[in-house]
Amino acid sequence: MSEFRGVTVVKKANIYFDGKVTSRTILFKDGSKKTLGVMLPGEYEFNTGDKEVMEIISGELDVLLPNEKNWKAVKGGESFDVPTNSKFKLKVRSLTDYCCSFIR
Repeated sequence: MSEFRGVTVVKKANIYFDGKVTSRTILFKDGSKKTLGVMLPGEYEFNTGDKEVMEIISGELDVLLPNEKNWKAVKGGESFDVPTNSKFKLKVRSLTDYCCSFIR
């Protein structure tokens, strides 16, 4: 899906890591939520509440998921799942455009 129709966009940006990771929240009529964002190269650790599906639209990164010992390379056109109430680490290799879906 290359676009979302009939949604609400929250104007205030979500800004993390001194502006190196930013996103906007997209709210859907069915109550679901996604964020669309950009990550600059760097290393980051995130906490989750809900399960998340991270779709990488463009760019390259490595992800270390909970309970994993090895980093996994992910590039544009790929995605990965993050479990509920967990932490995961990213090594962003190039400017990365992403869509994060929150699953309840």
